[in-house]
Amino acid sequence: MNRGGGLSVFADDHAGFDRPGKQSRPRTKDRPDYSRLPLGRVFTVDRGRYRCLADGVVVTAVKARSLGRKSVIVGDLVRLDADVSGRSGALARIAEVAERRTVLRRSADDADSSEQPIVANADQLAIITALAEPEPRVGMIDRILVAAYDAGIEPILCLTKADLASPETLTAAYAPLGVAIFALAPDRRLEPLQEKLAERISVFIGHSGVGKSTLVNALIPGAGRAVGEVNEVTGRGRHTSANAIALELPSGGWVIDTPGVRSFGLSHVTAERVLAAFGDLAQAAEGCPRGCTHQAGQPDCALDEAVAQGQLPAARVASFRRIELARLP
Repeated sequence: MNRGGGLSVFADDHAGFDRPGKQSRPRTKDRPDYSRLPLGRVFTVDRGRYRCLADGVVVTAVKARSLGRKSVIVGDLVRLDADVSGRSGALARIAEVAERRTVLRRSADDADSSEQPIVANADQLAIITALAEPEPRVGMIDRILVAAYDAGIEPILCLTKADLASPETLTAAYAPLGVAIFALAPDRRLEPLQEKLAERISVFIGHSGVGKSTLVNALIPGAGRAVGEVNEVTGRGRHTSANAIALELPSGGWVIDTPGVRSFGLSHVTAERVLAAFGDLAQAAEGCPRGCTHQAGQPDCALDEAVAQGQLPAARVASFRRIELARLP
């Protein structure tokens, strides 16, 4: 009661028994600084374990929870903490993934618009195809070329088993695109290809049975990549590589060997992104009418006009059109 004679003011008998207020940490926009952590390159991934090379030491790591669903793929540069000693049983943690220079992607099929990242930070994409046993699949070559152009990765074409068939037809088909082409056989020297691969990161892609693992073993003695055979009935090869793996070249640089592929979905690639990879054609196409698909027979296509005036080679425009069609279902 108020001793001053006024109205009595009584405290609530239950005031002290309310639930305590929820305690929470103040949020901050400051992110952890991982810049001083060791930097490693992921060279293979297997069942949630990431094998990284950091300062010459092979480190096994897991992905930090803070990365959430962010994928970590072969070729990624990552910051590592925890145990980076590389000792048997030691386990490091991938705290951060550095920004990627390039990302090679594919979709599961042409009906699936979701992208699947395959390899990060590659400079070159070597499309490995056999000239015989199995027969070359031009549609597959074109699709992988589209993926390379979309990713901003320089494509090169390696034609294996040149002792069994002539490379002339495929060379004529792809030379107008400015793609470096190497015809390979057991009796041919590898030096020109080795020079192209030196000091660069190159991803090897091709369907099964084309001699990809044989080529990797020839380029990197001791690589020990399993070599499969082609089924005489189906004409298809057997998968011999289960996971992508980065292997260091003796002359410097890396080769990323990937499992054999039987399809290469491109539903995530737009026509504009394909055209942008062809600088000279993209410039000429600026004169096309709105909605032009740039295909043969399209009314007032500026590419046809450029060919007629001798500004563009007809073979290059024809090759581009085939490549562009390859991205369509």
